[in-house]
Amino acid sequence: MSRGSQDRFTIGWLYPDLMNIYGDRGNIVALSQRARWRGLDVRVLELGKGDARAMDEVDVFFFGGGQDREQALVYDDLLENKAVHLAAAVHGGSAVLAVCGGYQLLGHYYETATGERLPGIGLIDAHTVAGSRRCIGDVVVRADESLGLEPPTLVGFENHSGRTFLGQGVSPLGRVLKGSGNNGSDGSEGVACGNMFGTYLHGSLLPKNPHLADLIIARALERELEPLDDGLELAAHARIIERERLPPG
Repeated sequence: MSRGSQDRFTIGWLYPDLMNIYGDRGNIVALSQRARWRGLDVRVLELGKGDARAMDEVDVFFFGGGQDREQALVYDDLLENKAVHLAAAVHGGSAVLAVCGGYQLLGHYYETATGERLPGIGLIDAHTVAGSRRCIGDVVVRADESLGLEPPTLVGFENHSGRTFLGQGVSPLGRVLKGSGNNGSDGSEGVACGNMFGTYLHGSLLPKNPHLADLIIARALERELEPLDDGLELAAHARIIERERLPPG
C-alpha cells in the first residue's frame, strides 16, 4: 500500500527514542490531533534504528533534535537504512518537518567541534558546522512570504551550537526578528524547500504555530483543509509577539 488514502493520515516519527528533546514530541501530538479533528484516521509509525517499514505510506515525516552523541548514533542507520526510502517518499509528495539535529542531518554534512564530519543525506542544499557558543533563547521569525502563512510570524525556542548555511537559491523558513536562527549572522531561520521544512525552533513548534502545522498537513495531502477554531492558540502566539515588543505582522 502507498500513501494517498483520502481518510488516512500517517506520520513517520524518525528515531523517537534518540532524537526527541526540548518538547519535540508535542509536534507529533499537534499533527495527530489536527488531522483527527478533520476526520482523518491517524497512525504514527515510530521508525527507530533498523526500521524502514512502510515508509512509502507516510504522509509526514518528523525528525526531532538530539545532541551530537545522539546524532552520531543515528547517522549510520539513516544513511544505510532510511535515506533512499525517505528521498523516494519526498519525491512522491510526502512532507518532512525536521528540527535542530534532524534538520542538520537533512543537509550535506555536520562538522563537529572536534572536526569530525558526519555525512547527511543531502536532501537539502545546506551544511552545518559547530559554533563556539550555544544559541539559546526565544525566537520570533517572519515566515517567508511564499508560504502564505497568516499570521506571518512563527515563535519558538532555540538551543543549539550548530551553524547552518543554506546553498545559493535555497529559501529559509523565514527571517529572524529575535534570536539567532540558522547561524546568527545572515538573519535566516530554517529552510522551506518544496514539502521539506527544517528549523531550529523547539518548544514545541507546532502547538504554538498551528498555521504552520496546517500548511504541512495540507502540503502532504495535496488539498485544502477546513479551517479550525485556533483562537486560543493564536492568542497565545500573539501574546508572545507582544511580550517581545515586536510588531504583530
